[in-house]
Amino acid sequence: MKMQRLYINIDHVATLRQARRARYPDPVAAARLCEDAGADGITAHLREDRRHIQDADIEALAAGARTPFNLEMAATAEMTAIATRLRPHQVTLVPEKREEVTTEGGLDLFHDRDRLQSCLDALAAAGIRTSLFIDPDRRQIDRAAALRVAAIELHTGTYCHHPEVPAHLAALQDASRHARAAGLAVHAGHGLTLENVGPVAAIPECEELNIGHSIVGHAVFVGLVEAVRAMRQAMDRARAR
Repeated sequence: MKMQRLYINIDHVATLRQARRARYPDPVAAARLCEDAGADGITAHLREDRRHIQDADIEALAAGARTPFNLEMAATAEMTAIATRLRPHQVTLVPEKREEVTTEGGLDLFHDRDRLQSCLDALAAAGIRTSLFIDPDRRQIDRAAALRVAAIELHTGTYCHHPEVPAHLAALQDASRHARAAGLAVHAGHGLTLENVGPVAAIPECEELNIGHSIVGHAVFVGLVEAVRAMRQAMDRARAR
């Protein structure tokens, strides 16, 4: 089975920094450590409220990441302007609400169609690869294919909250097959940990995982390099089986 890519979301390195409005820990330095440890790419979410990652972080990552940089953002005019100016390797469009603690679910691709299309058109004109963060739902997948994006990222949160429920993993497996048959690259992420990543990593059609919070949390105890390597090993073991 083809090796699965691991993108590290470094948002919560910035969360720790912003708790004191300090200069450290530096998420850009963290990204370099992740790359040294074997990460295939770096992800960061520039939120409208700037609760963790800041504009200067995105500027530095777009200019200096040694692996592909994936910018997560809402489909707003402000974020589209930032993306088209910096031209990251990929933009993943995600839903965003100010009151949420973290992203609560996938984009509804049937809501606010004009705004979504305008954003996608601008990103395409700038030559930026696009992905849509959606729930494992065939209707949403078919809409993503109709929008002619390169990839989808399946929201794994429901599975991660209740991995003991077989239907949640089955939904991810079915969605992955359906998306791949529709010509979409399949990514996945949200809530994945060393304990629950195996079944998702083992989905043949899923070629990339985006993982952040659990890796940063594990790094508190073992260091960032070891935390990245441990996740990489867990993914590879599951993939090999």
